[in-house]
Amino acid sequence: MRSLRVGLFQMNSVVGDLEGNAERIRRHLDSPLARSLDIAAFPELAITGYPPEDLLLKPTFLEKNRQLLSTLLDVAPEVLVIVGFVERADDIYNAAALLYRGRVVGVQRKQYLPNYGVFDENRYFQSGSSNTLVRYRNTTIGVNICEDIWYPKGPLYHQALDGDAEVIVNLSASPFHAGKREVRESMLKTRAADNGTYIVYTNLVGGQDELVFDGQSLVISPEGEIECRGKAFAEDVVVTEIDVDRVFGVRLHDPRRRKEKLSRVYGADWGSFPMERIDLDALDGTSPSNQMPRRLERGPLNTPLSEVEEVYEALVMGVRDYVGKNRLSDVLVGISGGVDSALVAALACDALGPSRVHGVFMPSVYTSVESREDAAALSRALGFPLETIPIKELCDSFASALAPSFGAAPPVHPEDDTTDENLQPRIRGMLLMALSNKFGHLVLTTGNKSEMGVGYMTLYGDMAGGFAVLKDVPKTLVYALCRLRNSRGPGAIPSRILEKAPTAELRPDQRDTDSLPPYEILDPIMAAYVEEDLGYEEIVGRGFSPADVARVIRLVDRSEYKRRQSPPGVKISLRAFGKDWRLPMTNRFKGV
Repeated sequence: MRSLRVGLFQMNSVVGDLEGNAERIRRHLDSPLARSLDIAAFPELAITGYPPEDLLLKPTFLEKNRQLLSTLLDVAPEVLVIVGFVERADDIYNAAALLYRGRVVGVQRKQYLPNYGVFDENRYFQSGSSNTLVRYRNTTIGVNICEDIWYPKGPLYHQALDGDAEVIVNLSASPFHAGKREVRESMLKTRAADNGTYIVYTNLVGGQDELVFDGQSLVISPEGEIECRGKAFAEDVVVTEIDVDRVFGVRLHDPRRRKEKLSRVYGADWGSFPMERIDLDALDGTSPSNQMPRRLERGPLNTPLSEVEEVYEALVMGVRDYVGKNRLSDVLVGISGGVDSALVAALACDALGPSRVHGVFMPSVYTSVESREDAAALSRALGFPLETIPIKELCDSFASALAPSFGAAPPVHPEDDTTDENLQPRIRGMLLMALSNKFGHLVLTTGNKSEMGVGYMTLYGDMAGGFAVLKDVPKTLVYALCRLRNSRGPGAIPSRILEKAPTAELRPDQRDTDSLPPYEILDPIMAAYVEEDLGYEEIVGRGFSPADVARVIRLVDRSEYKRRQSPPGVKISLRAFGKDWRLPMTNRFKGV
């Protein structure tokens, strides 16, 4: 029986920390666990971190990445190590290095360079033009990188059909969004079953600016069944045995492979790149008779999280890694007594611990008694300190200072004169930034995607800060995340915060619905327009009021100048405001 013991090292690389990333890899390879493996697979661009962006334009960065790869050669010489790095040749390539017996025995270059959504790989890399195959311990192994495996007739197809690969190792850095795991796993199961191969899929984990990588590395059988799944949103090492002989049995019962092979003989669908074959068995002197049989021990199959749980964990990891990787310590949150600041505080406490979260309550004359009570109750429940700084006198000072300039001048837009209202969040933003300057704490803004989408936030006010935790979280999901947090045990968000009507409390008896459609209507309209690119008539066709659809589209279109000036925030949807969304600020096209 032929078997391979594989290790999937689901690591949290830090972009630009070349020495640190290489040291993490070295520590893994220098462990007793690693030395028991046949194959050790690390994620895409594990040495540089992903995405390195314009660091790739710096020759010193490229050279350092190559030097650090060479430091890994002798760490685990009896293990086939596959690790992502940047190859510099005639151009630069997103590549996987194959390390064995103290040398680089092969390199596989990424062929399909994603250039959509958050990806911009054509800006930096050249595409690869060959497929690597390794004969190792009586097994034929193909290696490819992330996007390559998403194409049915991509490298995997050619490695399996033309090269008879029995095991495919894919190094990946696949960013999270809600629903991504199901789509990714369905695709990988299809690739494995269609090609009759094992797939060993090693995914990156961790937060990087707006992106979060969820891990959940996989081993999938040639029948398309998931045998192992790594942890979600946590570093993990998945070790499992795969039964290579099973591949032959599966292929015996699948006539599709024979039909595909025959089509190649007659020249149909011939588009494979050249095969680069590496025979490590010839180096080792391995033959089928000298491998000792061993008991197959399958690795862990971690249970997937629900979609809301995934989003919560993604937000926690996004906060923790943005703070930690930027070598910050504590965070500041403006606590209003409302649901958005409550969720941000809960996420920050879970990410960093309550002692590193500092709440600031800044009441005005319009702040209700209930908001005061709820802010204090939230602080007690979650365990973070709360400071109170009233802003009435500051508001009066600003009004007095501006009175001569304002005089009796009419507003430019009488129907939308929020000048006095906006002074309050701008004063609060100034106070938070002053505290940030004084103590070095990062200000977490509390605005959500619904508000960001329609411009229901104040530029240089409640948008002031360093990281927008809820930037991609619509209001209706905010409530779902709070309910999830409260289901997890002690330290719950006070129930009244979740029950009262949303309000900015910038004028007497104000409610969000004074300015916006109810969030249960606003959120699906905005999702259709922003994430699906549907037009007015198509959205109305889904049963929404024409007046509501027109209103939301107008608000989204005219608020881009605000969004462009907002802090980065965690991407959790298919299309987030940020790298995903590139609407011109100067733009006369109207959606309605």
